[in-house]
Amino acid sequence: MNIYGGTIAMLEKGLDYSSAKSKAISQNIANVDTPNYKAKSVNFKEVFSNEISKGIEAYKTDVRHMDFTRSAGSKTFDVSNLRYRQDRNGVDMDKEQADLAANQIYNSALIERLSGKFNTLQSVIKGGR
Repeated sequence: MNIYGGTIAMLEKGLDYSSAKSKAISQNIANVDTPNYKAKSVNFKEVFSNEISKGIEAYKTDVRHMDFTRSAGSKTFDVSNLRYRQDRNGVDMDKEQADLAANQIYNSALIERLSGKFNTLQSVIKGGR
C-alpha cells in the first residue's frame, strides 16, 4: 500500500543523493592541502540520463505482470582536469563551501517536506486531533 503515491520514496532518494554529495564535499574540504588530490563530485543528472537512455527489457510470462524498472543512484567521480594550485590539488575551496551551503539548504528542504508528510500521517492516525 502506497499512501503518498511514491512521494516518500522520492524524498528518500533525494536524501541519499544529498548524503553522497555532502560526503564528497567533506572529502574535498578535508583534502584541500593534499598534493595531487583530485576533487570529487556527485552528479545525479548524468547517471539518470544514462540510465534512461539504456532502456530496460524484461521477459514477462503474463500480461498482468508489472513492468521491470531500474533505480538510478548518484555517482561520485573525480574531477581530474581541474588544477587550482601548483601542487596539482584540484580543490577550489570557495566552490566547495558554496556547494556545501547549497546542499545543506537542499537537505533541510527535503527533511522539512518529509517531516510534513509524517505529521500529516500522524494527524490522520490520531483522527485529526
